[in-house]
Amino acid sequence: MTTAALFILLFGCMLIGMPIALALGLSSLATILMFSHDSLASIALKLFEALSGHYTLLAIPFFILSSAFLSTGGVAKRIIRFAMSLVGHIRGGIAMASVMACMIFAAVSGSSPATVAAIGSIVIAGMVRAGYPESIAAGVISNAGTLGILIPPSIVMLVYAAATSVSAARMFMAGFIPGILMGLILMVAIYIVARVKNIPCQPWGGFKEIVTSGFSALGGLMLIIIVLGSIYGGVASPTEAAAVSAVYAFLVAVFGYRDMGPLKNTPWLMKGENVVSALFRNTIQMIIAVPKCVYDQDIRKVVLDASKVSIMLLFIIANAMLFAHVLTTERIPHHIAELIVQWGLSPWMFLIVVNILLLAAGNFMEPSAILLIMAPILFPIAMKLGIDPIHLGIIMVVNMEIGMLTPPVGLNLFVTAGITGKSIGWVIKAAMPWLSLLLLFLVLITYIPEISLFLPEYIDKMKGY
Repeated sequence: MTTAALFILLFGCMLIGMPIALALGLSSLATILMFSHDSLASIALKLFEALSGHYTLLAIPFFILSSAFLSTGGVAKRIIRFAMSLVGHIRGGIAMASVMACMIFAAVSGSSPATVAAIGSIVIAGMVRAGYPESIAAGVISNAGTLGILIPPSIVMLVYAAATSVSAARMFMAGFIPGILMGLILMVAIYIVARVKNIPCQPWGGFKEIVTSGFSALGGLMLIIIVLGSIYGGVASPTEAAAVSAVYAFLVAVFGYRDMGPLKNTPWLMKGENVVSALFRNTIQMIIAVPKCVYDQDIRKVVLDASKVSIMLLFIIANAMLFAHVLTTERIPHHIAELIVQWGLSPWMFLIVVNILLLAAGNFMEPSAILLIMAPILFPIAMKLGIDPIHLGIIMVVNMEIGMLTPPVGLNLFVTAGITGKSIGWVIKAAMPWLSLLLLFLVLITYIPEISLFLPEYIDKMKGY
């Protein structure tokens, strides 16, 4: 009865249009008051413990702030130029470069909508000017943007790690090869479409352009090395690396590229100026600019926007963890696990059920909420069936990618619609052919666990575990 009441209340609240965070919290609160002996004080304590008790979740606001600085600054533009210098001369090269830029930006942002917004706002118009049909441009970016939650560091992976107590660092390692594989699949498909539709390519810019654009994008590319290198090398935890990434992104955007802040559009080297005097002038300018950053409108807006997103996401997580607490207290996952085992489902059959459940949930709910509700239920069943928890996590993340592209709650669809000015229906139609590649990729990830597990297991062997 407790289980029925909990889920009836949850879906009832969602059907009347209540925000998912409030629906999770209200259904949990009502179930506790009606069927549990917990006091209201204990509920408040659980809400507090939901966030303060999970050190990994502290990384989320830092990665969001880092992404905000990089999206607002000119990092995305420089990454796109670098990607264009590498593959722009191949048939379909602009679209391939867009995918590559999404892959690189995903490795510095951890967010799918941020990747679509930062890269798509620049390259969609560029692809159309180069002769691409706008539907192909929008479809490619909508799908490539989903790599933002698969290529590490990923906010969604951090949520899964907090919900299941698996290592966030190992989840990051596991997402690296699948993310590259998905990007390559998209690029191969783009090449085939470009050949069929005779889409033009750009002239070869030469090795000088690769070096020049690579040096220009070095500020953003270094963040990948700093964050992932420190995590994989055991120097820092994901939370510590996230804090460093936020500070680094601020320094790059404000003092490095100078796309925002008190030094906005101030050149490093003025015409006719020698290097020594330029170094002295820039040093003085940066010292004077430091206190001005507090009052700068661009910086304050970035911090405020990042704070709003962080608070919204953490509020959802807190309520979802209260919901997960009710599930655990009432031993609902335990009972479901016993039932699944009694049915005699094999691991591969169970994974079919998992994918169907998650694909259905992705149509109606935000990824973090889905993970926090479903992971406590599916995790113990997977353990009993001998499924690796890291493999399960990557399967869930890929399902969340697909959820970003399925109406009515597909966030990437709304971002792309905002960029192109088209209707949601038009964007859905543009994204659907490319979505089939994601579904094929889901099958590969589900039934070839080595794709996800090779890198974390290899690094464990290198460390002598």
